[in-house]
Amino acid sequence: MASRRVNQDLPVIARFEVRHRNYLAPDGSIQRPLPAFASDAKLLIALYRSMVLLRLFDRKAVALQRTGRLGTYAVSLGQEAVSVGIASAMRKEDVLLPSYRDNGALLWRGVKLEEILLFWGGDERGNRFSGPVHDFPFCVPVGSQAPHAAGVAYALKLRREPRVAVCLFGDGATSKGDVYEAMNFAGVHKLPLLFVVANNQWAISVPLRLQTACETLAQKAIAAGFVGEQVDGSDVVAMRAAAEEAIAAARDGKGPRFIEAVTYRLGDHTTSDDAARYRSAEEVQAHWKEEPVARLRAYLVAQKMWSKADEEQLAAECHERVEAAAERYLATAARRPESIFDHLYADLPEVYAAQRRELAGEHDA
Repeated sequence: MASRRVNQDLPVIARFEVRHRNYLAPDGSIQRPLPAFASDAKLLIALYRSMVLLRLFDRKAVALQRTGRLGTYAVSLGQEAVSVGIASAMRKEDVLLPSYRDNGALLWRGVKLEEILLFWGGDERGNRFSGPVHDFPFCVPVGSQAPHAAGVAYALKLRREPRVAVCLFGDGATSKGDVYEAMNFAGVHKLPLLFVVANNQWAISVPLRLQTACETLAQKAIAAGFVGEQVDGSDVVAMRAAAEEAIAAARDGKGPRFIEAVTYRLGDHTTSDDAARYRSAEEVQAHWKEEPVARLRAYLVAQKMWSKADEEQLAAECHERVEAAAERYLATAARRPESIFDHLYADLPEVYAAQRRELAGEHDA
């Protein structure tokens, strides 16, 4: 008993907290005062249009994959607000380091639909995209873009450039050493870096409860010495507002920030997955009531910013854009096999040059 009393008398030397941000309820109603940009109907409609385009594009990509005309593909169904909301808060000169499920961010930053299809069709020309040349390509290995982001942010700070690196990954990546090592480095050096985790509740077939004992993922930033915030990842207004504040702080030299976007993956992990094998239809159906596209549409309609005619016109425009992009992708001639050597070295070593000539059908004398 004496030992217990002594322990109870020990002083508390630090306290920490994690805040949760949301503005729009699942039915589109307002839960708290909106940020200033929410009065800009043009911006909100742009966010909505981007999410709708992404959803229709995903549907087309899956159809192409199912008919053998595209490789494995990861859809954004249910979490469109994460990548769109984050990208909309970035400046062009900022640096995006995306995961394989962040097409919404790439599209917002100018990447063409057909370029994304090229990449997932196995053609690396898709990574030579129309977005900012300093943005990084898709990262398929889980979490390996986080150390890259720390390196980018360190370079930006070293050069004293008012730019921010923005790194996106999924909840499963927070269980990898790559991510925490990058966060620790960013915290020590107060780097201009925003980490964004799309907590869609599943790392392929592993539920969040089997990945971590933490109450939130946002609190992992505390151990690295900076602020972590939890955001309703199905509320694009909340996502943009959180990103704006975090990016501004990082740009002003206040160090890194971490956003946990709580959302839900309504589709399979990729087209190679069957989520019905590890989660119930009832669970998925319940989360459909929270999805971001219907949520923002309900708000826009309630505010008289959007109409049925607007919706019909948008659907037609998006369908036309997606179909035209698919046609351009399918019409792209395949690269010759020897092209795999073209971007390996400035001066190709002879051992590879000989292999290239062989693939090209050339014969050494």
